[in-house]
Amino acid sequence: MRLATSASVLVASVLVGVKLWAYAASHSVAVLASFADSALDLAASLTTFYAVRYAAAPADREHRYGHGKAESFASLFQALLVAVSAALVARESVARLLNPRAVEQGALAMGVMGLSIVLTVMLVRWQSKAISQSGSVAITGDRAHYISDLAANFSVILGIGLTLYLGLGWADALVGLGIAIWLVWTAWGVARKALDQMLDRELPDNERRKIKKLALEVEGVLSVHELRTRAAGIFVHIQFHVDLDPKISLAEAHKIVVEVEKCLLEVYPAADILIHPDPKGEAESHGIAHFNPHGGEH
Repeated sequence: MRLATSASVLVASVLVGVKLWAYAASHSVAVLASFADSALDLAASLTTFYAVRYAAAPADREHRYGHGKAESFASLFQALLVAVSAALVARESVARLLNPRAVEQGALAMGVMGLSIVLTVMLVRWQSKAISQSGSVAITGDRAHYISDLAANFSVILGIGLTLYLGLGWADALVGLGIAIWLVWTAWGVARKALDQMLDRELPDNERRKIKKLALEVEGVLSVHELRTRAAGIFVHIQFHVDLDPKISLAEAHKIVVEVEKCLLEVYPAADILIHPDPKGEAESHGIAHFNPHGGEH
């Protein structure tokens, strides 16, 4: 993860420099839109760089559940930056549509966008590998920006080409406006995922079913109930009750619970697991109704 975030900062820095140079030479609003996007990508990548490191810090006395939600805050900040970028680009695009301006040094601008595509593809592949290994929501948000950049960069090349070779002066500005709309959609997707973690949304149903199935496969576990899950960055918090034979000893019950934990950790190595054993048929109802929503698990 650390290498992926470092690579993101490096690529964003290079793209900001070359796109600023290309815009100064061409005065293309589409290139300006791409530069603004890359500048905010750099800010977002720096945020991710530090957030991932903070989120990976071990739990301490003040943060017994760890620091994983730092990634969610970073992703929300990224979404805000992207939304601001979209607004600025949209304003410039509309102004250019109303007052068209010729694109200069179009070949240079297209070459810079081609370089941007190559660097972005390399980075996205690296980030995808890091996400498959860690599940980091911050890197996922960062990757979303760069995937949207790929589409935007191709659009910029198209817009400049239409302006230069077909004389369609509005094409460059229209591409810039299209990129702005795409950025808004990207920002919403990133923000929604971050908010899900910040509000302790349950893991997807397929993951919850998998957790119950793994627990029930352990010999001695008769049933599973009161399952609660949530994610915080790369970490997953899982807690539930298991029904056991009321005639077994405390030591035997403990052994079963430990075996369940081992099975879950093989699938969720970054999980914090809390399991409460109940004697089947003899356990009293406990907990408060506030955490047992109507129609939920009991």
